[in-house]
Amino acid sequence: MDAAGMTLRVAFGTSVLAAGLLGDGVDGIGTVTRELLTRLQPRAGLDLRPFEFAEIESGCIDGSTAVGDYRLQARRALLLGRSFSRLKHMVRNKVDLVHATDHQIPRVRGTPLLATLMDAIPLSHPEWVTYRHKRLVNAMWRRSAHWADHIVTISAFSRDEISRHFRIPESRISVMPLGVDERWFHSADAGDERQVRLQLELPERFFLFVGTIQPRKNLEMLIQAHAMLPESVQREVPLLIAGRGGWGCEALVTRLRADAIPNVRWLRYVPDQYLPSLFGMATALLFPSLFEGFGLPVLEGFAAGVPVLASNRTSIPEVAGEAAELLDPQSPAAWAGAMQRLATSPSQQQSMREKGLARAREFSWDRAADRLVDIYQHVTGLA
Repeated sequence: MDAAGMTLRVAFGTSVLAAGLLGDGVDGIGTVTRELLTRLQPRAGLDLRPFEFAEIESGCIDGSTAVGDYRLQARRALLLGRSFSRLKHMVRNKVDLVHATDHQIPRVRGTPLLATLMDAIPLSHPEWVTYRHKRLVNAMWRRSAHWADHIVTISAFSRDEISRHFRIPESRISVMPLGVDERWFHSADAGDERQVRLQLELPERFFLFVGTIQPRKNLEMLIQAHAMLPESVQREVPLLIAGRGGWGCEALVTRLRADAIPNVRWLRYVPDQYLPSLFGMATALLFPSLFEGFGLPVLEGFAAGVPVLASNRTSIPEVAGEAAELLDPQSPAAWAGAMQRLATSPSQQQSMREKGLARAREFSWDRAADRLVDIYQHVTGLA
């Protein structure tokens, strides 16, 4: 790994990934952790040692070590200045770097610590988080981030937000853009599409929204925009919503559950293996978020060969480049106009597909892993 050919030993956090594998499914943080773990583990010169904050190993990640409850150790670290004892024992003279891949950032003296922060949403928009005692939790989160020697985040926008809200100099923050898995580029397998169309009872044409139903995803605006389309277009190209019901939108979820919104259908949770085909069959992917640290579904839509209409806010323009049509997420009329133009213009659809595929090829998990290794070398002084 370094100039002398030594192996770099990295303690690699897998807590959120393990929780997702054991629970209701892997979320965004878990997906990033899984994709990087998969690509880093086989690399020569790199020895990854997974750890998870739990009393006993989950058993779902090979070689993972349980290092105790996070919250208890974090309180001791904050109040008494102590290191996380079980993790400290694991890494003492045995690893060269600790990488905390999620919001559970430990305190470990004597070993360089790298922390991944996807965004600063709980600090920049506390109204969008629901956990109890959020002022106290956010203060603890900000303080724990300063235990890290270096921060890695996923977009230049997130770097700027983290620097501002965590009060961390930009010189201590590196950007590692995310990737898109190769399976998304093969979404058009005819057999898979037929199976998914039958399983989900999909119409011939449809607009697609994918994401958890929560305020910052801005689904209410999208439904309003779809209702502004001519009745014939609404019927021919209904709006399909794929994702779990979240929080802060209980009235909307009730209406969706009752199938009470004309020409709008809630697919609920769609299994991960169905998503590339679902994306690929859509007339367009609609991504109207008010705030994103990266916006991975935009890239996945590009790779699946579907035109993308997306918000022009936060990190999304940085990720989309010129391959998506970017719109004001607070203007239903702008979205309705773009949806109608796209639904009635095969030439525009084809042009956007070509631009999207080219843009998606600029991102890969292998490139993300390469970038992360560069950051490892920088933090450990091996660069």
